[in-house]
Amino acid sequence: MRPLAQALAVTALTALAASGVQIAAAAPAPVLDDNGAIVAPSSTQVSFAHSPTGFRAGTANEHESRAGVSIVKLYLAEYVFRYGDPADHADATEMIRASNDAIADRLHAKYPQAISTTVEEFGLTDTYVPGYWGNGTTSTHDMVTYLETKKRTDPSSPVLAAMSSAYDTAADGYAQNYGTALLAGVIGTKWGWSDDRSFNASASFGPDFSVGASTYGSAAQLSEHVLGAFTDGGPAAPETGLLLTDCPAASWLADDPVLAVPAQDLLDGLPPEVAAAFCGG
Repeated sequence: MRPLAQALAVTALTALAASGVQIAAAAPAPVLDDNGAIVAPSSTQVSFAHSPTGFRAGTANEHESRAGVSIVKLYLAEYVFRYGDPADHADATEMIRASNDAIADRLHAKYPQAISTTVEEFGLTDTYVPGYWGNGTTSTHDMVTYLETKKRTDPSSPVLAAMSSAYDTAADGYAQNYGTALLAGVIGTKWGWSDDRSFNASASFGPDFSVGASTYGSAAQLSEHVLGAFTDGGPAAPETGLLLTDCPAASWLADDPVLAVPAQDLLDGLPPEVAAAFCGG
């Protein structure tokens, strides 16, 4: 993926240089104030990263460590997949897809060091889990840092795959269909909510961006605030007509269940001459 990402980065950097805030066509573009912060109500926290260029933006409060709710299950699953018993991998996947608290309780009891290890390895400076996972706190900045690192260093991660195949309804019956998941281009999301539903959060990734958001409010309010904080990245670039299978440099991705679609989207978004050069045409 590295040559393809580098080719896209050239296009994205050109757009950034021209306008200062415009993001590549496939990614949503944050609405920024005069200080370069994402515009959102103070009850809401939002962070965003554009993967090819490294551009990041957030609300002024993006480092505030708020209730981690079920978002911290990502950090727990990270440890289980990398260091845990392979027999626990299926449960870790189910924990993310269904946001299953009972599984999280069992895995955290078995691996009490899991979240703190992830926090240290990924440099999540706003995340704290002093005991029970459900009492942990994190920030949208840390959510995005985690997702961007995973995409860069381990794009075939089972954590990302589980986010990409999350259920419409969580284990407790809560709908998983709000917040950052509603942004165009999203291919994977993890949601979180308080027991009384008064606090909601979500973290999502697309082929060329990651985004996290939380609010002291309902799921509907989070959706409203997230959608108000971004504009579409502009019309999609015309397709080049090249398929992954016809591109020797990227053909190995064609059969990847997680990366095939976003990789094809990236290829489609490249200018024809860049795509041809990348693919050896």
